[in-house]
Amino acid sequence: MNVAIIGASGYTGLELIKILITHPKFNISYIANSTGEENVQELHPSLKDVLNIEVSKVNAKEVSEVADLAFLALPHKTSMSFAKQLLELNVKVVDLSADYRLELDTYEEHYCSHEDKEHIKDSVYGLPEYYKNSIKTSKLVANPGCYPTASLLALLPFVDYIEEGTPIFIDAKSGVSGAGKKLSEISHFVNLNDNCHAYNPFKHRHMPEIEEKVKLLKDKEFQINFVPHLLPVTRGMLVSIFATLKDEVNVEDILEDSYIDSEFVRVRNTPVNLKSVAGTNFCDVYVARNKKALFINSSIDNLLRGASSQAVVNANIMSGYDENLGIPKIAYVP
Repeated sequence: MNVAIIGASGYTGLELIKILITHPKFNISYIANSTGEENVQELHPSLKDVLNIEVSKVNAKEVSEVADLAFLALPHKTSMSFAKQLLELNVKVVDLSADYRLELDTYEEHYCSHEDKEHIKDSVYGLPEYYKNSIKTSKLVANPGCYPTASLLALLPFVDYIEEGTPIFIDAKSGVSGAGKKLSEISHFVNLNDNCHAYNPFKHRHMPEIEEKVKLLKDKEFQINFVPHLLPVTRGMLVSIFATLKDEVNVEDILEDSYIDSEFVRVRNTPVNLKSVAGTNFCDVYVARNKKALFINSSIDNLLRGASSQAVVNANIMSGYDENLGIPKIAYVP
């Protein structure tokens, strides 16, 4: 199947290219960004003598002539206009932005007015462990954010056991690649090196995404308090969740049973770390309790399970392939 990568300039675009180059079923037939007029080897020098393809200035009609499915690695607010055009041209879409992840009212409250109200209601949230059957028949999959992926995979097995009316606290830490390529004060080397800090506590846009999916999947509302931090590492995400249980249940068995058939969730018996998942699509999860106090710990590669490899898993499912086809499993260790 021919596929297109639109928004190839950033880190997630590069990770998509790296996965799809060796994919046994997908063939990269079109790569684009906002400017074009260069080879992908100039755009990403690491691809020299690996891939030789011209980068086009994105054009939806051109995509529809050479590809059956498109990955949109574009910024929020930009992606929706291209997705709309592609869907009308019968091209399947996996969107890595936030433009189709949320219910319309939630999106417009936290982002902007939506330009594609027709398709947002038909989009499927691309968390395969919980939406696989819907993904199979979808033409538009909204790839989850990195923080929500790590948080939801850890939290969802326990929602039914958490005391209603009690707050849930999520402490999340991400590698700096999650901030993208654009230069900023917070990601400047001299500010980040040997340093760590919280940002947007209780105000981050991923908090309503987590709250909404908990409500939709479990029909329960909780006060979720989400605080992200920036780590002085290139890639990786570590999430710690704190909540109060209704009863002193066997949390280890609950976690094991929840993911016994899941290809890419690994239950750990010790707290998780970044290096064991870096370079892979795995989410590692650990759980412990002290009487009714619950602690859940998860880790992912923010660029892969939090973006590009999860997008390819979704494309596999949409295309009728095994979900693990071409998906990276070997961690960058040491």
